[in-house]
Amino acid sequence: MSRKANDFGKDPVPVLVLKISIPFMFAQFVNVLYSIVDRIYIGNIPVIGDVSLAGAGVCAPIITLLSSFATLIGIGGSVLFSMRLGAGDHEKAKTILANSFSLLLLFSAVLTIVFLLIKGQLLHWFGASEITWPYANTYLTIYTLGTFFALLSMGMNYFITAQGFPMLGMVTTLVGAVVNTVLDPVFIFLFHMNIAGAALATVIAQLCSCAFVLLVLKRKNMPVPLTLVRPEKKLSLRIVKMGFSPFLILATDSIVIIALNAVLQYFGGPEYGDTLITCATIVQSYMLLITSPMLGITGGSQPLISFNYGANHADRIRKIVFCVLMLCIGFTTFMFLVSRVAPQYFVRIFTDTPEYMELSVWGIRVFTLAIIPLSFQYVFVDALTALSMTRLSLFLSLFRKGTYFLATCILPMFLAAKMAFYAEPIADGLAFFSSSTAFFLVYRKYLKGEGRLSRINF
Repeated sequence: MSRKANDFGKDPVPVLVLKISIPFMFAQFVNVLYSIVDRIYIGNIPVIGDVSLAGAGVCAPIITLLSSFATLIGIGGSVLFSMRLGAGDHEKAKTILANSFSLLLLFSAVLTIVFLLIKGQLLHWFGASEITWPYANTYLTIYTLGTFFALLSMGMNYFITAQGFPMLGMVTTLVGAVVNTVLDPVFIFLFHMNIAGAALATVIAQLCSCAFVLLVLKRKNMPVPLTLVRPEKKLSLRIVKMGFSPFLILATDSIVIIALNAVLQYFGGPEYGDTLITCATIVQSYMLLITSPMLGITGGSQPLISFNYGANHADRIRKIVFCVLMLCIGFTTFMFLVSRVAPQYFVRIFTDTPEYMELSVWGIRVFTLAIIPLSFQYVFVDALTALSMTRLSLFLSLFRKGTYFLATCILPMFLAAKMAFYAEPIADGLAFFSSSTAFFLVYRKYLKGEGRLSRINF
């Protein structure tokens, strides 16, 4: 575990990108284990495994929606925080950190109450059938009670990486993943808690991650230690405004998953709907192994870009974006090849039912058809957010999500229900063209100085 902070403004860019993005990538990969490990154990519960897995799949978009609020404050605050560090204003950075912490506390309390009140209606809207509803309701109720720990651990972890300690940020997620992996079989099988045990293990794991994050940020040797203040209205609005684009990007993932589950349930009918949702849950779990590490690579680069934006180092920003893009393309190329030759080994972890296995393997190969072009979308959208170009990054993301939503709804109308799976590669391919166009027409001019601010005023 490194205790020495990296110098975002002076260290060689390729080395710096690797030192920051790789731990953040690994941290996101480990974070995926929260959901995947749960689903693996849930899918292997005797007798009720398949239907329990479908119930967990129905909860996935709601959990994503809850997590997006951590992104709203975490990314919004850490981008502003990094800009201030780059400008050498540590006092303002300290104020931003304290306000972000206070906002996360407030959001956690409000969201816990609201989601507990409306969870039943949400589950029905999001595709729960009479068979899967009891399992989905049990899982979501317990998970929601742990919202406080989930939001704080995820949201405040951005500020550890932003201060030049990516290894500590990685340990945060590693702590939670290890605890979750150990407790899942104990609660599910030993104590016979079934899906409730999976949810409880996740909450306890998030509690451990939360405690670790707060202890790290409270250390006296942190460049900017954590304090608690009453939220300042103007600064809070600035944090929310900066984080709104990544928040909406993540929140709309929920809408896409909701649409997919609802479409599969409707067009699949009572005989085939739950089967399709179970397989879609397995396929989406596999996709998390690709998209979450990519988000780690691009998200890890955001503090680097924002810091050098605050320091007005345009040349370093160009190099950072190029290195991050090459890293993402290399990773997605590897995962594309794995998806062609070995998806059956991943599916077998969840189920050994031939019907589920065949459909899930086919779904993985369909979903991953355009993951290499998707690299461009992820890199450019997160880079634009780090440069305060939130409107453009939001447009690019919503364009992809809108395409995905429309294709999900339209394809099954004219073809079979499972053809909705092709919405993913269609949206990813079109997103490649839209984000690349934005890069050549807007982004490069921006880095040359057209529209770039000499100072950050907030």
